[in-house]
Amino acid sequence: MPNSIKIYETVLYANDLDSAKTFYTQVMGLRLLSQNELMLVFSIDESYLLIFNPDKSSVLGRQVPSHGTRGQGHIAFVITEDERGPWKIRLAEANIEIESEVQWDNGARGTSIYFRDPAGNSIELAPPNLWTYLKNP
Repeated sequence: MPNSIKIYETVLYANDLDSAKTFYTQVMGLRLLSQNELMLVFSIDESYLLIFNPDKSSVLGRQVPSHGTRGQGHIAFVITEDERGPWKIRLAEANIEIESEVQWDNGARGTSIYFRDPAGNSIELAPPNLWTYLKNP
């Protein structure tokens, strides 16, 4: 059994890759590494966020097995408590509506901010200790 495993890439889906590109570069501040009619590839530290066009990724007979989904996905990015205020300002300046703010355990585990990307995917800005209590109960 391997000692450790990490998530290498995460995939979300969007029919309009141009809108997704604008959102993830300008609002989220991610670095675009590659793009084509199938997907966008963004760098996040040592992992990657891929945004696939589901019409292209679900075609049968591709070298990579066909995959894709319809509807809204979810991804969470880690931010610190000190970054939450500046992120709220950044989202307001980009006319991105905050859908919800959730205080976990009355704020003991921090607060998450939820909003949507242009494809309707749920984006969360989560505190770094959101799930650590499960490792050390």
